[in-house]
Amino acid sequence: MNKRGHVLNGLLLALGLGFIVEPGLDMATATTVAEITVPVVLGALFPDVDTAFGRHRKTLHSLPVLAIFLAYPIVFGNLQYVWIGVLTHYLLDVVGSRRGIALFHPLSDKEYGLPSGVTTSSKYADLVTVIITAIELAGFWAIHTYVVNLDLDLSAASQAAAGFGL
Repeated sequence: MNKRGHVLNGLLLALGLGFIVEPGLDMATATTVAEITVPVVLGALFPDVDTAFGRHRKTLHSLPVLAIFLAYPIVFGNLQYVWIGVLTHYLLDVVGSRRGIALFHPLSDKEYGLPSGVTTSSKYADLVTVIITAIELAGFWAIHTYVVNLDLDLSAASQAAAGFGL
């Protein structure tokens, strides 16, 4: 996917996640959307920083990088929603584009993708982005409803990490 697609994905995800975490048409929902938007969009854009150094879709498009972003809020108590942007960036590149990503870099440079994608310059790229984002939001809704609450206030986790000297 192109940068425009990742920004669109991040913005739509933040809006949708805001309503999933805090359903309603009130100030609490608007506040939640505002709190989620910047971290999700930054996370959605972060993997493409590797276009400036390293090798694109390899250096920052891997499971070890995602693991760092998953651990970061537990250890440091902030950036709770950045991992969502990074994860959905990966999904968009794997499902939405033809090329795929090197999930196991630096151990392997093999790129994984599905044959369902379009080229980044395709006139259908935005449509594919919206469809994939809708599917991602349905997945996040199901996870939030049936598995774990996505209201990721990890202040207790960061206090626990501080107790370990982290």
